[in-house]
Amino acid sequence: MGDPLRVLHVVVNMNRGGAETLIMNLYRNIDRSRVQFDFLTYKEGVFDEEIKKLGGKVHRIPYISEVGHKQFVKGLDTFFRQHFHYKIVHSHMDKMSGLVLRSAKRYGVTARIAHSHNTSSEGGFLTRLYKEYAGIFIKNNATHLYACSNLAAQWLFPKRVNEALIIKNGIDSEKFTYSSTLRKQIRKELNLYEDTHVIGHVGRFSLQKNHMFLIEVFAEYSRKKPNSRLLLIGDGPLRSKIIEKIKVLRLEDKVQLLGIREDIPSLLQAIDVFLFPSFHEGLPVTLIEAQGAGLHCFISDKISGEVDLGLGLMERLPISSEAQAIWVQKLLEKSSFQSQRLISSKKLNQSGYDIHLTARKTENSYLRLGGRAG
Repeated sequence: MGDPLRVLHVVVNMNRGGAETLIMNLYRNIDRSRVQFDFLTYKEGVFDEEIKKLGGKVHRIPYISEVGHKQFVKGLDTFFRQHFHYKIVHSHMDKMSGLVLRSAKRYGVTARIAHSHNTSSEGGFLTRLYKEYAGIFIKNNATHLYACSNLAAQWLFPKRVNEALIIKNGIDSEKFTYSSTLRKQIRKELNLYEDTHVIGHVGRFSLQKNHMFLIEVFAEYSRKKPNSRLLLIGDGPLRSKIIEKIKVLRLEDKVQLLGIREDIPSLLQAIDVFLFPSFHEGLPVTLIEAQGAGLHCFISDKISGEVDLGLGLMERLPISSEAQAIWVQKLLEKSSFQSQRLISSKKLNQSGYDIHLTARKTENSYLRLGGRAG
């Protein structure tokens, strides 16, 4: 059969973000005798060791924030000049993919994929301006376009949407299947009573995720429903501001910051309602997982309707400050635990969000690009 086709994935770091979780889910489920993943990253990540155990290599060069534009581009050029054996480069850096793929083209990489995971750029004015500049280079340097949703494709490839291959953020549905036994166990570990109404959120502590709105909604809800708790799973640059907000609203005994966790499927069992008021998203894998666990989700109306798996679990709501009362009212309507949380894996399969289907689709696309189809 010969050596597997090696695909180089380019990401800032392999931590537990949405795109990175999808990549790892794919990596664990592809046939690694046919396709292997290597990574070009700029910072250490929690998945680095697992990648190496699965047979992948983790390369690292300094990021633009550390060395500036010229040295960053020089670092990319040096890397691709020295690693000319890669036939496929798959960049997950949204608009920054333009610079990555320009260097890849310069040094002979034949298949160059730009993958859109979002619908807006992060950062301040100058950062976003720079990303706009970098994004210009996608047009002439990407040979193939991938996206997690149609909305994400429209954002990064507005004139080439029809060319984009939609790779759905699939999950391993069996891991998220509701278990009352596990629910009791996790609640005991978290010191949550059986009758406590638990609201949950999974996401990086960044501006995009709109934690301040979420905490304000919970503050009002907990006044009306004292026997309630909020679990915030994740970490990030806004951690200190989030802690300060919790203190100002006197919610220290009602909000639990659980940090970055590996046991998301188990934690979702302990939650009753899932809130996700992001300012923008591509197609968050977290919301697929929440639906897989049978959780009712109240989400921002800025998120693509494509995330709704048709299971009757998704409601999109406005996120203006005036809309907080709407969220509180919706939570009050869902304040009793729904015992019917079993979601059949067949329904997830039908909606195209089963990781085994996603992995096969992605693997076949790589084999075609590498000339190994059939």
